[in-house]
Amino acid sequence: MSARSTPPRVWQRMLSGRRLDLADPSPFDIEISDIAHGLARVARWNGQTSGAHAFSVAQHSVLVEQIAGIANPALAAAERLAALLHDAPEYVVGDMISPFKALVGGEYKVVEARLQAAIHLRFGLPADRAAGLTDAIKSADRIAAYFEATELAGFTATEAAKFFGRPRGVHREQLAIEPWTTAEAERRFLDRFEALAEAIAGAAVSA
Repeated sequence: MSARSTPPRVWQRMLSGRRLDLADPSPFDIEISDIAHGLARVARWNGQTSGAHAFSVAQHSVLVEQIAGIANPALAAAERLAALLHDAPEYVVGDMISPFKALVGGEYKVVEARLQAAIHLRFGLPADRAAGLTDAIKSADRIAAYFEATELAGFTATEAAKFFGRPRGVHREQLAIEPWTTAEAERRFLDRFEALAEAIAGAAVSA
């Protein structure tokens, strides 16, 4: 077979040694260490944020999980874990900004959804989120985006409100918006994952 006719490579090798096939991702090829490492190095807002460090997807994920818990105190640990992992596919595909997603269309969403389902299954979550949980995470995501936009990305409050809505029930002083270093973002993401995984295991034992 000539090089020209060789099928394109659709897998990525991770630092853990895993090889993740984007066309058919297996939960067995997903490691939380790879996710944390990758997300801590992916910049939100295409890196167009103020501060000495990029605002990473890892920090955004911790922020969204925190906001979801503030806005919905009754969320179970497994639901909060789903919030923490809501952007986990970006450790493979990167953070494509919303304007570009709108131009690219649906194929990106198919790949992203396939990865999200595999990630959920790897960590004991349903492949598909319940509608109510999806709504809660999307709401928390929009609140996070509003504060990131106004604090870091140069949006006015009016512009941010137009695109993300005005936050309700969550206040700026409750949140850590100042960008963390890559190492800190990776560590804090892993800390939250481990705390939630421990809470899930504890709930299963006591059930």
